[in-house]
Amino acid sequence: MTAIPVSFALMAAIGVCSWALTGWLRQYAIKHDIVDVPNPRSSHRVTTPRGGGGAIVLATTAALAWWSWVTGSAALGVALSSGLAVAVIGFVDDHRAVPALPRLIGHSLAASVAVVGLGLDGFVVNGGTTLLWIAGAVIAVVFVVWLTNLTNFMDGIDGIAGVQTITVCAAGATLSYLIAPETGLWFEPAVLGAATVGFLIWNWPPARVFMGDVGSVYLGFMIAMFTLRATLVAPVLGWCWLILSGVFIVDATFTLARRTARGDRLFEAHRSHAYQHLARAWGHRPVTLLVAAVTVCWLTPVAVMVALDYVSGATGLVLAYVPLTAGAIRFGAGAVSQP
Repeated sequence: MTAIPVSFALMAAIGVCSWALTGWLRQYAIKHDIVDVPNPRSSHRVTTPRGGGGAIVLATTAALAWWSWVTGSAALGVALSSGLAVAVIGFVDDHRAVPALPRLIGHSLAASVAVVGLGLDGFVVNGGTTLLWIAGAVIAVVFVVWLTNLTNFMDGIDGIAGVQTITVCAAGATLSYLIAPETGLWFEPAVLGAATVGFLIWNWPPARVFMGDVGSVYLGFMIAMFTLRATLVAPVLGWCWLILSGVFIVDATFTLARRTARGDRLFEAHRSHAYQHLARAWGHRPVTLLVAAVTVCWLTPVAVMVALDYVSGATGLVLAYVPLTAGAIRFGAGAVSQP
């Protein structure tokens, strides 16, 4: 059997395991009353069990721990351990609310460990000073913490975080295989995407289980890790990952900036993201499909142009983000939501 069929079979097995684990976690949540009850700030109308994203965590961690052992990648092992720590914080938060500050501290510590484990000398030019090394580390940690939390913020309607993860990971894995096949970097996002497919079967609108913080923060953390690891191997891949993640990055960042300027309490629940405004007007499924379409039909071709060196990474990022920013403004990202 050739490597490609073996890989497809393994991905299918990971997806099936995630699907089965999601079903078990759904029953666990129902039994222990771990549910989301609709309130005026919710985007859903039916009481729904949460925490099903733990299946993604378990399936992905098991598969990539094996991969880390096979490849001897200590950096991946550290990233996985840190990602698991972030998921545990999310798991506890799903059971009983964890205050924002302890959450942020936990995320920052996990990100710091993971970033140092990557070997940050790769983030500065040869001969870079200690100051540059520290600056690179700080920027990387802030990036990881922000992507971790913004993915949690964007997981507010049925299927959206799952679809985003699958499309971004599929494109990221493909580009990693094309640009640096010898590194095996493509395998890591492929595993995360496959595990998310299994979960999405349960989370597709109308959702029978929600991802919960355990899943959403883990997805954001791991995609941030893939971005940094790819950057160290081939900087052009780092640009590609930033472009592919554009829908979530732009909506969340623009919304945060607008709420900050207005003086809102930033850790208070709200529903003022562009996707939330759209979901109230269109429904969950059309918005989730729109996110998939934008990533596949717009962001992926831009990332391909960058990967093939038709445009620079910075130019590609601007090209990708300007229409997304215009869309965020048009659909009211950060605007005060109406009851």
